Amino acid sequence: MTLSEIKNHLKHLETIAFQLPNGELVPKHFHVTEVGKISKHFIDCGGTVRTENVINFQLWEANDYDHRLHPEKLVNIIELSENVLKLDDLEIEVEYQGSTIGKYNLGFNGKNFLLLNKQTDCLAKDACGITTEKPKLKLSELETTNTCAPGSGCC
Repeated sequence: MTLSEIKNHLKHLETIAFQLPNGELVPKHFHVTEVGKISKHFIDCGGTVRTENVINFQLWEANDYDHRLHPEKLVNIIELSENVLKLDDLEIEVEYQGSTIGKYNLGFNGKNFLLLNKQTDCLAKDACGITTEKPKLKLSELETTNTCAPGSGCC
């Protein structure tokens, strides 16, 4: 989800809820403690230099049980961040404290924002000898059992 997409969703919500991958909700008294841009400049295992940029939201909860972040307040925080930090309309990554700091992609199911598990990947599969193609099969070599004969009434 991009920055413009979350702002659009927020404009149609009365409350904000973030749902963890296990289905539990982040406690309602969470804070968005940071909105920023993270740039990652790296070299992959195949020797290609790469750059990735994401917008980062950090969710935090404390003993402030009376606190509730309303959609219009989060829109204001996002717009201030866009203006001050000159943010582009990039994908959003969310940090949330579990047993360690988790990084999540962001989705939306029409009601809740979904914290989606991120996965590692090899970006240079060809250099590492990892094939991504499906094996090609010849139809003539496939077994044909339980076939229907024309006019037999089985199809």
